[in-house]
Amino acid sequence: MTEKRIDHPLPFATIDHQRESRQGFPEVIYCEGKTPAQVARIAGRIVAHGSVLLATRGSREHFSAVKRAVKGARYNPVSRTITANEKKIIPAGRGTILVVTAGTSDIPVAEEALETARVMGNRTEQLFDVGVAGIHRILGRSEILDRASVIIVVAGMEGALASVVGGLARVPVIAVPTSVGYGASFGGIAALLGMLNSCAAGVTVVNIDNGFGAGYAASVINRKR
Repeated sequence: MTEKRIDHPLPFATIDHQRESRQGFPEVIYCEGKTPAQVARIAGRIVAHGSVLLATRGSREHFSAVKRAVKGARYNPVSRTITANEKKIIPAGRGTILVVTAGTSDIPVAEEALETARVMGNRTEQLFDVGVAGIHRILGRSEILDRASVIIVVAGMEGALASVVGGLARVPVIAVPTSVGYGASFGGIAALLGMLNSCAAGVTVVNIDNGFGAGYAASVINRKR
């Protein structure tokens, strides 16, 4: 059934359609804790308003519901993101956002950051599996570090890669601790503390596994004025 008033609050959500005018990007749906039907109805309202859709932490069940409500919806099973109305993406980045991972196991969080930065209108590059256990892998890629405007470093275990990149790069570095690691990593707390205690200047840290937060922050830093 067609919604007659897209701005009228849903029984379970009040969508912030003014967020795009205030902050430069529409409200993003966090899918965990929401039913597929709820996500689909919110997504439908956002797209009907003419905005780009980004939903994070979405399951295949969430996507199945969304694609029935929103034409052209796309699902990235690695990042668990749902996107739609991508024709509305406005190129907004001054340069390239580079996303670096310590290991292959960190890629899902990195992909969330990449998808977020991409739909926010940025050019992106990636450099995966270059952690400190084989530090020559990052030391030999100075050219990709040098051409980035912002770098996102995604790492679990002890989180040391953020300090290494912070010591090599001339641009802001956003560190993302992941929950990858054995017992004493405490679900990412060890990496979080390591990154917070980095002696490299210019490194800032987001929450554990928060690829979206890193991609969003990098986009704000990289935004054209």
